[in-house]
Amino acid sequence: MIQLPAYERDPFATSLETRILKRGEENGRPFVVLEDTVFYPEGGGQPCDFGTVNGVAVVDVQKRAGELLHLLAAAIPEGPASLKLDWARRFDHMQQHTGQHLLTAVAQDQFRWETTAFHLGSQVCDIELDAPSISPVDMERLEEAVAAEIRAHREISARWVSPEAYGQEPVRSRGLPEGHTGDIRLVQIAEVDLNTCGGTHLHHTSEIEALKLLGTESIRSGTRLFYVAGGRARRRLGAHEQRNAALRTLLGAPDEDLIPALQIKLEQLVALERRCRRLEEEVAEHLATALAARPGALVEAHLEGRDMAFLQKLAKGILGLDSTKAVFLTADGGGQGIFLLSAGEGSALDVPEVGKAMVAILGAKGGGTGKNFQGKAPNLTARARALAQFQTPQG
Repeated sequence: MIQLPAYERDPFATSLETRILKRGEENGRPFVVLEDTVFYPEGGGQPCDFGTVNGVAVVDVQKRAGELLHLLAAAIPEGPASLKLDWARRFDHMQQHTGQHLLTAVAQDQFRWETTAFHLGSQVCDIELDAPSISPVDMERLEEAVAAEIRAHREISARWVSPEAYGQEPVRSRGLPEGHTGDIRLVQIAEVDLNTCGGTHLHHTSEIEALKLLGTESIRSGTRLFYVAGGRARRRLGAHEQRNAALRTLLGAPDEDLIPALQIKLEQLVALERRCRRLEEEVAEHLATALAARPGALVEAHLEGRDMAFLQKLAKGILGLDSTKAVFLTADGGGQGIFLLSAGEGSALDVPEVGKAMVAILGAKGGGTGKNFQGKAPNLTARARALAQFQTPQG
């Protein structure tokens, strides 16, 4: 592999004509090694590039023993290779990664917070700082300081230096990959930062466009700080605006009153749920009285639109009034049937045995122990046959 691949010579290159040097498979996935490439391999916290080689999708790019393996969706023959880069993905990665360099530099220089880790996610990025916590005021100050450096249009450049020269450079972080030998790549933001990095970056800080801090969470002895940069920030704002527009319509309130309006709706919902529970308890109580008064040792009923919690309340109420009875209750709702079998202390019904028989007849799943058995069935078309399984004790 050449020392400087195309993705490093020109990170803005989106296509390349080259040739295939080697073909093979890794874990059943075909790969090719190319003479030159515009595809960045995963590393340094930055995901790999996607795109196509001769029209076949590149699904991963990894470094293996000094080679770059381009893993493909399908095998391709040896010969010339026409590369097309997924530019939207690459540019997004460059905005997020360059934004991280700038955010790290400003956090350390102005707040003395050192970055200990970086993660470039598919939706949100984060850095881990050695700060115990970050107040909202400090977050605002940090974001404003980063915005000032973005507006300053600082030049961003990369260069290779020898290990000897590296020791003389004012590098912010001197961490190198384990086992690294030879020259070292430095990425510089003019007048702001100099750091070791093998990733792809923008030409100027202004190309970051914007960087928005989203929030923090405590992690180990530090703080994880979440952010989005560039196009992600604009897309996120667009999604928020669409969401707010929908909420304005649903709640009939302007943006500044959405939260109070939602709080009122939630309070009303909680009150309605409490009232509904009280009414349901009253219905269960009255229905239990009526059902318990029926003659015979078995009480059976089918109730439309009720859930298992209601059936349990009803059964408890019936057996509380007459512990010599057994109860078989069913309900149909949500596209499936449910059933409950319960027996009072004075009932001779073998609940587990009858319950297992009902499961087989209804094609249901269920279980229980002692005096209670319940389950769910695809439907209740066989309810009458299941009911026939009861052997009602003679009074």
